Amino acid sequence: MGLVCIRFNFSWTKLGFGLNPVPTFAPRKVNPSELMSSIIRIRKGADIRLKGRAHAHVSTAPVSGKYAVQPGDFHGVVPKLIVRQGDTVKAGDPLFHDKYHPQVQYLSPVSGEVTDVVRGAKRRILAIEVTPDGKDERRTFDIPDLGKASREDVLALLAAGGWFGFIKQRPFDVPANPDVTPRSVHISGFNSGPLAPESGLVMEGRIEAFQHGIDALAKVAGAGGVHLGVKSGDATFDGIVGVNKSTFEGPHPAGNVGVQIHHTWPINRGEVVWTMHYEDVAALGDFLKTGTYAPERVIAAAGSACPNPNHFRIRLGAQVQSLLGGASFDASNVRIVSGDALTGKQVDADGYVTAFARQLTLLPEGNKPKFLLADGWLGLGFDKFSLSRAYPTWLLPKTKEFEMDTCSNGEERAFVVTGQYEQVFPFDIYPVQLLKSIMVNDIDGMEKLGIYEVAPEDFALCEYACTSKIDVQQIVREGLDTLKQELG
Repeated sequence: MGLVCIRFNFSWTKLGFGLNPVPTFAPRKVNPSELMSSIIRIRKGADIRLKGRAHAHVSTAPVSGKYAVQPGDFHGVVPKLIVRQGDTVKAGDPLFHDKYHPQVQYLSPVSGEVTDVVRGAKRRILAIEVTPDGKDERRTFDIPDLGKASREDVLALLAAGGWFGFIKQRPFDVPANPDVTPRSVHISGFNSGPLAPESGLVMEGRIEAFQHGIDALAKVAGAGGVHLGVKSGDATFDGIVGVNKSTFEGPHPAGNVGVQIHHTWPINRGEVVWTMHYEDVAALGDFLKTGTYAPERVIAAAGSACPNPNHFRIRLGAQVQSLLGGASFDASNVRIVSGDALTGKQVDADGYVTAFARQLTLLPEGNKPKFLLADGWLGLGFDKFSLSRAYPTWLLPKTKEFEMDTCSNGEERAFVVTGQYEQVFPFDIYPVQLLKSIMVNDIDGMEKLGIYEVAPEDFALCEYACTSKIDVQQIVREGLDTLKQELG
């Protein structure tokens, strides 16, 4: 009966008809213990081979002139200010808290003076800027013995220590709700995005701290425990205990935690899982070890337009220009992206590294005219990358890297069903039908098509491959927000 259903739905997809009948999403029931010793191969996807990879060395970035915590980085959080302009704070002092969860606080990464509270339309808080005083004074937290502490004690510590902002929950891809017990906690031990830093480099000297973070998460995880997805052939996390490990190989988005959850233990309706980036787990471990909050992060400054591709160790919320080494470039012809080229956010040189960014990507803006027969659509394209084999470069070795700009080569047009999404979308979900159900606000259709499992980043490759130039990630974000509002 299931096979007949799949064939029936496939015919509707191929013909590109509307939303009815809606394919039914039925998550597979997987026992995670069965997957611990096997390699899970992700076959759908694509590696975007950009030029400008950062050198395999980590330098300490200069102290930034200002640091900022931007509430907009934490989607869905309604900030309530605790400080005012002119206040003096230590690293770890609260700047604001979540209106609906007052115990969840967001802390200053440095000591200094609150020099500005930047507001936008309707007095929305965009950023709280702190100018460091050079003293690096830190607030001290009382850290309980994790072996004896209760789950409630650890939850309260994570909330007061500013860590719930970095723990996301699915469904909805928003900061985790401390009042809800998750089924399990999932961590991806590698990033497969373009020009992403290698986990071995990021975690050098921090494995012990990572283990401390795992021990704390195990206290707050539900009956499903903590799950860690590692890259095939990567020995970085071999010594970690207290987790259920799964090994993955394949193209991007194999490193996305959503892909790993889908292929190990899919989310059913009514279930909640928490996710956390592996570097944030290590930062949590440092916090538990020292009792102070001073979150450091390794950022890969990369891209073909980057004057000094390198890895930098920064304090969270640093200014972008502190990673550029004072290099001068024509800002009108270079786009600075906080994050990777597929999911990052465009920022200015005097802006700030966003809270969840692991890299700073500098790309040519793509605003220069292209000659029709050379660089235009009639050119042979020996230097162009394509997912559809439109250019002969697909015959070149997979080590070939390309200089790509931000030009979309066209504007948004009719939503054409071409089968491109399915080639790069490694979920047992119908991506086109899900997007259409979101666009027509079909709540029942969204649920049946598996929206509980996905986040905008899971559709980044679909957006890159889209012939119609549809802003796919924004559509998914709106769908998740709509569903969250409907469910209360």
